[in-house]
Amino acid sequence: MIARLSRDQVLALAPDASSQKAAQGVAAPGKWSSRGATGTVLYGECKGSGATPYLACVDLTEPAYRCSCPSRKFPCKHALGLLLMWSGDGVPEAAAAPQWVTEWLESRAERAAKAAARLEAARANGNDDAGVSGEQDVAGSGRPGVDGTERAGASRPESVRHARVAAGLAELERWLADQVRQGLAGAGEPEWEGLAKRLIDAQAPGVAGVVSRLARVRAEDDWPGRLLEEYAMINLLAVAYRRRAELPATLAETVLIRAGFPVTREEVLAGPVVRDQWDVLGSRDEAQDRLTARRVWLRARRTGRPALILSFAPQGQPLDASLVTGTTIDADVTFYPGAAPLRALVAARNGTVPATVPPGVSPEEALDEVAGALSGDPWTESWPLVLAGVVPERTSLGGLPLHPRCRDPWRLIAVSGGHPLTVAAEWTPQGLRPLTTWDDEGTAVILR
Repeated sequence: MIARLSRDQVLALAPDASSQKAAQGVAAPGKWSSRGATGTVLYGECKGSGATPYLACVDLTEPAYRCSCPSRKFPCKHALGLLLMWSGDGVPEAAAAPQWVTEWLESRAERAAKAAARLEAARANGNDDAGVSGEQDVAGSGRPGVDGTERAGASRPESVRHARVAAGLAELERWLADQVRQGLAGAGEPEWEGLAKRLIDAQAPGVAGVVSRLARVRAEDDWPGRLLEEYAMINLLAVAYRRRAELPATLAETVLIRAGFPVTREEVLAGPVVRDQWDVLGSRDEAQDRLTARRVWLRARRTGRPALILSFAPQGQPLDASLVTGTTIDADVTFYPGAAPLRALVAARNGTVPATVPPGVSPEEALDEVAGALSGDPWTESWPLVLAGVVPERTSLGGLPLHPRCRDPWRLIAVSGGHPLTVAAEWTPQGLRPLTTWDDEGTAVILR
């Protein structure tokens, strides 16, 4: 039996605020000429501006969406409106779904079977060309890969690309030394942009991505300290790349990935699998150049492992909306390599799991966990935590400081009512970003 999503969870699936408003406008039985639920599938026919109604359906096992409307938003307002009615027990049970729904489900099952077969072939053949198709990403950098001929973790002699990256990072080290000697106020956005472009030319896109965001740091109130921190971490990465032969293998692999050497989806999906029940803790979207990146945080119930699922799309295009905050999935997860593996892919889903409040840890245990992650990968910028028995305050959570942009968390304080509760949060060097909490009835409350 599929656990019914709350209104809060459904609205969190909307790609933007206008979609939330439009979905609520069509979430009324009078807008639909027919609607029904068959246990794992919702479907309906919604009246539109034309003579033919829009056909919308939702596969609740992921969820996945389909609609015949021309909207480029995903999920569209019709799929969201159907989910809103279902969350309020407004979709009647049906004996069977219409043919157009079953045809869609059959095509999905066929594609899933083919993908599973390709994945098994990739694992059997040791990461060869039989792998699952997908884009190349630079793990951990948040930017698409640029060169499939060089990959992190590959054992091969120094290459032309390594020489280019080494030259680019050597220039970067000299530039950073000049900045510290001349004063932090000397550089500005034009200079950072030029430096980032030169790093791209040197085939170090991961470092270029870090440099390109320095303008945002400069705009913050406490920018001198923050800018010096960023310079220090960039310099540490440049030095680590230069001395990578002296580093432990996993840390050297992390350095290559941070610099911009890509790891393909095929390689990750063909790696070791961690099967567990994964709580979906929350998500956050972030604009990056011409792309929008979606971060979805997971945490395993049995192993306690955290995971970050990253997806990208051009701005204005739909992002993956299959992981619903506050739900629990039984899934096979594979991790990108590194000294403190966090970024991961969902390789396969194995069924639904009743959602309950996830197990949490004390603030002291959480800090120990973050310290362990930083000792493995000092460039770690965020880490998912579940804190148990904490009382939120205006500037802190369980005694841990909140991120400056997340202070005065009135919704969280209201749910708490001054009493301890469980809160999922994203740790960052600037403080915690609350993601989700659970009320007295165990219902997920998404914190915006």
